[in-house]
Amino acid sequence: MAAAAGRRGDDAKLGCTPIRIGVSSCLLGEPVRYDGGHKHDRYLTGTIANMVEFVPVCPEVELGLGTPRPTLRLIDEGAGVRLVCPDETADLTERMRLYAEKKVRALAKLDLSGYVLKSKSPSCGMERVKVYDRNGVPGKGDRGRFAAVLMERLSDLPVEEEGRLNDPVLRENFFERVFGRKRISDFFGSRWKVGDLVTFHTREKFTLFAHDPAAYRSLGRVVAAAKETPRAELEATYRRGHFEAMRRLSTRKKHTDVLQHLAGHLKKVAPDAERRELAREILDYREGLVPRIVPLTILRHLARRYDVTYLLEQHYLSPAPRELMLQNHV
Repeated sequence: MAAAAGRRGDDAKLGCTPIRIGVSSCLLGEPVRYDGGHKHDRYLTGTIANMVEFVPVCPEVELGLGTPRPTLRLIDEGAGVRLVCPDETADLTERMRLYAEKKVRALAKLDLSGYVLKSKSPSCGMERVKVYDRNGVPGKGDRGRFAAVLMERLSDLPVEEEGRLNDPVLRENFFERVFGRKRISDFFGSRWKVGDLVTFHTREKFTLFAHDPAAYRSLGRVVAAAKETPRAELEATYRRGHFEAMRRLSTRKKHTDVLQHLAGHLKKVAPDAERRELAREILDYREGLVPRIVPLTILRHLARRYDVTYLLEQHYLSPAPRELMLQNHV
């Protein structure tokens, strides 16, 4: 299985394994489309490629279809969605299903941290792929046939389409989940003890709070009962709870609440003038006057200046590499 070159150097990893992201091959500029072309996404091959190792996949080519090839489409004539050539001379539904099941099993062994799919593709589309009726009229949308298997079998894997990554909120949420999943994989891949899990959960506190405060408390109960829970069950429960919490989009109000709570930890160490400046920037963020990176930068600066360990250890302050500039546009 080929993997595109990604990050370089010692900072290319969180832990001891690369950050791997599955991706539709055409998005990396590979000429695998039905017409022999590609859908090169420069955000992925530029900004993101410096930080991750891509695992490119083109289901149609790997299924044995040539390039160029007839276009495929999804049809539903009442007996379920099928993957066919437009003239219906070839029904590839079962072949694609068998391929997808085998491919996803192989991908599962790579411990992917996320996956970026090609939108609208009858094999790779994540949602709203056109499904045609017996008269050739497009109706309700569905998932591409490979994407459906991928998202069912790896149900806790962060998945997005390249087009949705143009939305700053969706982009931030996706990469927060990617790097959050990597942290969890590195943690559970280590020789951890229950005390280590308590520390890990504490550092995840405000990241989880910004998405789902109830989930943080629920996971806290899971951690509290860790000594009485089999390790495999504990890991699976924590992973699933973290994933479900992080997939919920945060809001400006939730982030404001988190920022104000974090600022409270500076009360006994930072001068009033510096805390007032931070408070003003948090309120400006709440009103939409500045992006979240402004109060975050001040908060990080003050935490370092006054050596507030509790704040410095919070993943919320650095959920992903700064080069992604995720908080610069939200």
